[in-house]
Order: sequence, then C-alpha cells, then structure tokens
Amino acid sequence: MVLPGVGQPLRHEVRVMGEPGRGDLLLAVRACGVCRTDLHVVDGDLHDGAMPVVPGHEIVAEVLAVGPQVEGFAAGDRVGVPWLGWTCGQCGYCRSGRENLCPEARFTGYHRDGGYATHAMADARYCFKLPEAMSDVHAAPLLCAGLIGYRSLLKAGEARRLGIYGFGAAAHILAQVALWQGREVFAFTRPGDDRAQAFARRLGAAWAGDSDQSPPELLDAAIIFAPVGALVPAALAAVAPGGTVVCGGIHMSDIPAFEYRLLWGERTVHSVANLTRADAQAFLALAPRARVHTEVLPMALDDANEALRRLREGELEGAAVLVP
Repeated sequence: MVLPGVGQPLRHEVRVMGEPGRGDLLLAVRACGVCRTDLHVVDGDLHDGAMPVVPGHEIVAEVLAVGPQVEGFAAGDRVGVPWLGWTCGQCGYCRSGRENLCPEARFTGYHRDGGYATHAMADARYCFKLPEAMSDVHAAPLLCAGLIGYRSLLKAGEARRLGIYGFGAAAHILAQVALWQGREVFAFTRPGDDRAQAFARRLGAAWAGDSDQSPPELLDAAIIFAPVGALVPAALAAVAPGGTVVCGGIHMSDIPAFEYRLLWGERTVHSVANLTRADAQAFLALAPRARVHTEVLPMALDDANEALRRLREGELEGAAVLVP
C-alpha cells in the first residue's frame, strides 16, 4: 500500500523485490501496526520524506534472505523493525550510543519503504528479535508505541505519580509498565471521551479525566502523547515543583505562550526523539516480564486507508494492526 503524495489515499501496487544488499535483510511481513506517526506522514505534518513511500514502522516479519556482511540473523528468524531504520554509524551521536540523534538518520515508512506490504527490506542493525510468547499482531505495537513510550518513561525519571496525556496505543502499553513498576498512573483524554477513560481505569489507572481537568493531586511527571501543544502548559500546571513534562510525540502543534510561573520551581520540559538500539533491547526484554498485553484490532492490508481513518477519528482502543 503506497502513499503517492501528501494527503492522498494509499493505493495498491505490485512490485518485484530484489535481493538484499550489504547489511540488509529481506523480510516477509507478518503484521504491521498502524501508528500515529504514519498519520503525520500521510497528512504532511512531517517534511522531507520520500514520496512515493510505503508507510509502516511497527513491522513483525520473518527473515527470508540475509545480505552480505550481516551477522546474527538467519532465514526463518522472526524480527521486529522500528521507526529508526538506518544511521551513518560515524557521527558523534552514533559513536556515543545516541544514534537516535544522527543527523543522517533514515526512518522506516518515511525515507525507507515500510511494512504496509507483504515484503520489506530492512537494515539488520535495526532489526530486533521479538519475545517468543507474543503473537505477531500483539508484538507489532511494541515496535513504536512501546519503544517511544519506554523512552519517554526513562525521561520521566523516578516519578511515582505519573500523568499520561492522550490515552492511545503508546499510553496503554506505558501504563502497564508503569503500574508493574509500582507507580500510580493518572490518565488524561480528549474531553468527554468516556470510553478511553474507562479503558484507562480498566488497566489500573488511579484516576482518569479530561485533558483540561486538574488531577486530584500534583504529579511528579507527565508524558504527553497527544500532538496538542496546548497540553504543555496544562501539564506544567499539573506537575509539582521539580517535576518533568515529557513530549513523547514526533510532531506537536505550536505550544502557546504561558506564564513563567508554570515553569518556575525547577520544572523541566523534555522532548523524546526516536529510539536507540539499547532502548529496543531493554524494552523488548522487559515487556514479557511486565506481562504487557497490547489491545489490537487486526485489519487486512488492503484496509490501510480505513485503519488510518479510524486512528485519525479516535475510534481505536489500543492499536490497529495490518495483516497481509
């Protein structure tokens, strides 16, 4: 399913896959999650991507063939492919384990064709073995919603009272990990979204309410997944002095001006960019221990446009997953 240009519907194409090049794996896609970042690519919120492009960066796949200079993988392995799809390996960021900040980075389903397809090609450096106990469709959301949620949680530090703004795919995974760690979770949703609030409570949230409400007590940290800049000052008002607000999305509308008093008190605003290989290895090992269960809606590959529509309209509880 190919995105021919910004704002256009995805269209079905048949292509011939070549042999994997140096460092690459040829993959048979088993499942691919539908992520909000895919919406940002389709809607043109992100710039400088390749067009046309096959979206999708929560890929669960089987290795069909291994390219030259690839070690650690063999045909038949099950792997996951995330958003970060290639880095230079030479810059200061790459050499210091911060490849998520590589200025030459290329992203799956944005610069490189992704997983809305029956087959894909991926850089073996950014392919990861998946927990055996999880099915293909349930593992798919771990590859972005889970990984970005996990990196956001790391940036929140040791916060015991944790607010989560935007209770979608990433939040429902992150909430399970946070609760397993013994934290309290406070869920903020679109105003009046009773279904999402009930979902948060069912997962174990101590409180769930509208994003324009104040929590019953000040938070130690808040993580924002909704792409709404106005939530930054709202979250700052909800955290205690010394607290942190983490912006977990790749895109957000403009942050409105706010009074300095909301930032004062050594509060911190922190962004999260992409992921590192260390993040992936740590989180994919942790998810089974935390007994993470993803809520998924399997859909046919040809229904990719409908899956994106449902995500855009807030009709999904958890994540849609395309199955070729």
